[in-house]
Amino acid sequence: MSGTSGNLLTTGGGSGAAISCPHGGRATSTTGASDRAVLVNGAPVATATHNYVVTGCPHTVGGVPEPCVAVRWTADSSGITVDGAPVLLDTSAAQCVTAAFVPQGPPFVQPAQREVTVR
Repeated sequence: MSGTSGNLLTTGGGSGAAISCPHGGRATSTTGASDRAVLVNGAPVATATHNYVVTGCPHTVGGVPEPCVAVRWTADSSGITVDGAPVLLDTSAAQCVTAAFVPQGPPFVQPAQREVTVR
């Protein structure tokens, strides 16, 4: 294992992390309530299999709307897993993208959970 550390992300509910695109749009998990393999404070732990959609992004290019619509995560596969999928930490690499998959920059993540370290 690689010594990865960061704050564990959870999905949904009031205990989940606040995630936004670089332009202020809000990112939320679209994974259903059936995905409850591991819970932290009643909220499912976010994994690399979770999908995040961005709403409310005001970004424009030359007056043409080019909003962020999704967050694509690259989780560290050498760390903690849930049902075989790497968990997401606030330090996991991610990129906000447009509908045409044009990268717009990394999301801002404000974690709501305690830090976890893998040694």
